[in-house]
Amino acid sequence: MTAMASRRFLNPAQPQTLVIAVYLLYLNSAFLLFRLFQVGVFPWQYMLQVVGGIVAGWGIANEKKWGYILGIVMAIYPFAIRFWYSGTPLGVDLLTLMFDIALVALLLHPQSRDYQRLWFK
Repeated sequence: MTAMASRRFLNPAQPQTLVIAVYLLYLNSAFLLFRLFQVGVFPWQYMLQVVGGIVAGWGIANEKKWGYILGIVMAIYPFAIRFWYSGTPLGVDLLTLMFDIALVALLLHPQSRDYQRLWFK
């Protein structure tokens, strides 16, 4: 088996909280990228969020500590961007806000933290 064969896009063996967080990181990145294509502009702040979400999801799925840390940063990043531009971290539609909060909660959940502390390299 080669080293690349052991790399995963998703890891269903992880706790449910981390698996759902990885799904959300990928989905948030995909939806943001679709929105950027629709508008036709690609600001670096949003492209950083797209690339960071994908890389964080891949890192968590492959049990990398840096992936978990990047995942937390990418989960908090939308709140910081909204605060920077609108003065409030909550200035977005309710559904997007719920998914952003859910991602932070899933990554900081005790089950996720304990698993990454024990198994991530």
